[in-house]
Amino acid sequence: MMRFIDGSEPTLSWWIAIVVLLVVTGIVYVLLRQIIAAAAAIERTVSEIWTKGQRVANNTIHIVALYRTDELVQGILGRAAHIAASAAAIEQHAKTCPGCPACIISKR
Repeated sequence: MMRFIDGSEPTLSWWIAIVVLLVVTGIVYVLLRQIIAAAAAIERTVSEIWTKGQRVANNTIHIVALYRTDELVQGILGRAAHIAASAAAIEQHAKTCPGCPACIISKR
């Protein structure tokens, strides 16, 4: 076995070199497949994060519209309270006024 080291058996040296080359090539192939699989997993995860991030961004756009809607609802509630108070005053007047609704029409 030591004879190939000194170069006296070139055919044996070539076969050993070919076997070493095949083993190294196999190991490199396995490692590259693992790298490709890891890269694909990373790409899938990044794609999922991107999709969910877009959904979050899309939902946050609507927050401004919700604040505006709240302002409008508060305004409507204020006007509705004023209308309810006016309706209560009219009802109270109608209960105590013998000339209603003619008195309301004549005051205009």
